[in-house]
Amino acid sequence: MIAFVQDAPDWTQNKRVGHIWRVGIDGQHLEQLTRGERGESTLRWSPYGRTLAFRARRGDEEDTQVQVLPMAGGEARALSAHVTAVSAIQWAPDGSRIYFLADEARTIEERARARKKDDVFQYDEQFKQRQLWSVEVASGKETRLTTGDSSVTSYGVSPDGTRLVFERAPTPLLGDAEHGEVWTMNADGTAEAALTSNGVAEEDASISPDGTAVLFRAAANGTFDSYYQSAIFTVPVGGGAARPAAPTFRYDVEAASWADSQTVLVVANMGVHSELFSIDLRHPDAAKQITDGNHALEDWSYLATPARHVFVLQEPEHPGEIWTLTSGTPERVTDVFGALTKSFKIARQERVSWTSPDGQPIEGLLFYPVDYMAGKKYPLVVQTHGGPASSDKFGWGGRLSYAEVLAGRNCFVFRPNYRGSTGYGNPFLRDMVGAYFRNAHLDVLSGVDWLVAQGLADPDRLIKMGWSAGGHMTNKVITFTTRFKAASSGAGAADWVSMYAQSDIRSYRTPWFGGTPWQASAPIETYWENSPLKYVSNVKTPTIFFVGQDDPRVPMPQSVEMFRALKSLGVPTHLYVAPREGHGWQELRHQLSKFNAEMAWFAHYALDIEFTPEIPPESAVKELARP
Repeated sequence: MIAFVQDAPDWTQNKRVGHIWRVGIDGQHLEQLTRGERGESTLRWSPYGRTLAFRARRGDEEDTQVQVLPMAGGEARALSAHVTAVSAIQWAPDGSRIYFLADEARTIEERARARKKDDVFQYDEQFKQRQLWSVEVASGKETRLTTGDSSVTSYGVSPDGTRLVFERAPTPLLGDAEHGEVWTMNADGTAEAALTSNGVAEEDASISPDGTAVLFRAAANGTFDSYYQSAIFTVPVGGGAARPAAPTFRYDVEAASWADSQTVLVVANMGVHSELFSIDLRHPDAAKQITDGNHALEDWSYLATPARHVFVLQEPEHPGEIWTLTSGTPERVTDVFGALTKSFKIARQERVSWTSPDGQPIEGLLFYPVDYMAGKKYPLVVQTHGGPASSDKFGWGGRLSYAEVLAGRNCFVFRPNYRGSTGYGNPFLRDMVGAYFRNAHLDVLSGVDWLVAQGLADPDRLIKMGWSAGGHMTNKVITFTTRFKAASSGAGAADWVSMYAQSDIRSYRTPWFGGTPWQASAPIETYWENSPLKYVSNVKTPTIFFVGQDDPRVPMPQSVEMFRALKSLGVPTHLYVAPREGHGWQELRHQLSKFNAEMAWFAHYALDIEFTPEIPPESAVKELARP
């Protein structure tokens, strides 16, 4: 059986709520297992498949706890009763206990102060350290396994259950991940030992089946310099030097797992698609590609017995279904979105490629208007991805970009993988080192030129949009050219100097500009030269801005700077701020507000069409019920 979480919009709660389903490997006997009002997440099969563990809040529980559900029948029950919310649950291989991470509890004094609203806090120090615990399945007894003034950010259990491997950082803050290291200890929490000592963040550490080596991922080169594509490394369990496991593998590694003690399986980002590879550690230069297609693999897992891969496959025709692979060709298990694809026209997606002004080949994805007619020019919406160390792949994309809806409005949607993207090798990624906007914006604009030259895009109806690094790009493009008729910038940077200190992460930004803005002989001119605000007086494009009020990554002042600059220059603009939201908007009404504001803006300034705002389903019912 395969178990999975499927979420759906709940407009009453103003969020997406997930529930657990199971289905046979053959796609038969689909069944919903949970229906909790608050939803469920992070499900894990017990070693023999008799029980499902998951995270959820039930009844009067204040925080998410470990819940267990017997597959033979019966109700789920809370296994843990921890004083804070649990996360990252994993079974012990013998099924006797479940491991989890949890933040330290507030002290009695802290709780008393909170009740009195005596709540002044020390900025960047208001966190609680995160520790590793276990809970016995039979008794519910909880045992703390790590202590100290540090945080466990992730962990793994050895196949024989005797050892744990974990990443430990000074704090749970994202900006401190680069100061973390890989550690091991016995399963009872004794004999802790650090395995690495470097200046990069490690991820997904796991112990080999024979117990001799630890595998981990890091965005580093062989000498652990930062700002490279994610690669795989191994280090002896007993200590020793960590080394690249596949030094010549040129693709970005998104996930990795042991197949056996000499073979590693990886999901590799290859630009507009991602694929499975098998790497023999004795012959790492001869990586074997297992899958190939116009798709992106997500949520991949591997079961050594009977050597089965399970993953979600994003395809142009399907927004994401579960597939399995044992040998030969992958087989689709679910058809969750079958009705959707039968009821609506689906945009055709193509990989496109062109040459940037300096001769560099660039590629991206093009969504066609659903009613496309050859020989006719259409509006073009240019969407640039976040990161920037990521890439746009085949599939339907995120909830804030709605490419299929735009294609349904008879627009081309163009997603270029500009320099700074992953999947194309380290030189391509590191083009931004020393100057963020050296070539990236030229890659995007030359792709637009190519689509216009092909007779596809109407040069008089161009639109630019993006979020995070996609917002940085929007802010740059509108200061560089006036050819776009409308633009939308989500969580974009204005001034890299102020942004450096405001953001919760700085490690990747230091290489872009050659140092920090507060060091001696700081490269302030490089920071300022690459800041959209420097050239904001050039902007003529009507542009709207979006930001979460609590965004730690690209804080609200960055959007305020761009908005106020355009407003003072007389350029049509608005700034939309979403309360309670961080870097990615989660609340349904906020997502719908963004869609309505953008579509109205694009319709007015670029598309010359009428747009009627969408309303939530319950509002629609009320409207229909009016006399």
